[in-house]
Amino acid sequence: MTPTRRRRLLLVIGILAGVSLAGGLALSAFRQNVTFYFVPSQVAAGKAPVGESFRLGGMVAKGSVQRKPGSMEVRFMVTDFKHEIPVEYTGVLPDLFRENSGVIVHGKLLPDGVFLADQVLAKHDQYYRPPGIHQAWGIRHGDSRDPALAVQAHTVNHSVVAATEYAR
Repeated sequence: MTPTRRRRLLLVIGILAGVSLAGGLALSAFRQNVTFYFVPSQVAAGKAPVGESFRLGGMVAKGSVQRKPGSMEVRFMVTDFKHEIPVEYTGVLPDLFRENSGVIVHGKLLPDGVFLADQVLAKHDQYYRPPGIHQAWGIRHGDSRDPALAVQAHTVNHSVVAATEYAR
């Protein structure tokens, strides 16, 4: 092999090694920044990693919010109406946080089954449901989001039909 070919071969090998190293570092950084999302049924089934950060979404169970007097500690249950997961959080809760509303909490699942949250995100409007909760409830795309809306829509449609018939 001539010296020129040897230099070219070493240059190509060096470039390939550098690209491989950069790709490996990028994939490692992406893996560390990925945050998975689970609903309580998945956590109860053991699909969520214990001790690793992930997001838990569902509804705040009615009557489950307990505040520790004199501190910022709060304990509540997140449910998908099939399973409930206890959540502990220390800090200021969002203004929209309340019982029977959607919530996404970020944190870690402890070995005893309690989710230790470091961030709480509350719903943004009355129709919000955390991703994945519709499948847990058995709601399909196009189904009414709220039974009250379905009744209201039926009443409005009935009124329109009645008014149309009256006009004839």
